[in-house]
Amino acid sequence: MSIYMYIAVMALTTYLIRLLPMTIFRKPIRSRFLKSFLHYVPYACLSAMTFPGILTSTGNVISGASALIVAVILAYFGRSLITVALSSSCAVLITQWLLALAGIG
Repeated sequence: MSIYMYIAVMALTTYLIRLLPMTIFRKPIRSRFLKSFLHYVPYACLSAMTFPGILTSTGNVISGASALIVAVILAYFGRSLITVALSSSCAVLITQWLLALAGIG
């Protein structure tokens, strides 16, 4: 297959994902349960995709967990995204350094 075929298939898939809900649900959704379910689906999908990556991206689960803990605490207290990202990166560096000193990592 050529690259253009791949691009066309992905464009069609992306278009259908956006088109089908508009054609299926013509009336406003009145169910509170369905509205709340649809509200939280993007957050749940994002969490399911990123959580394993956070723990395994550094090559050491301990440093990944330390970054996750720092990120959750700072996000809970309403810090900005750049602050959370930089602090988590610093947590990984410090944890990796401490693990190397201890001979673990």
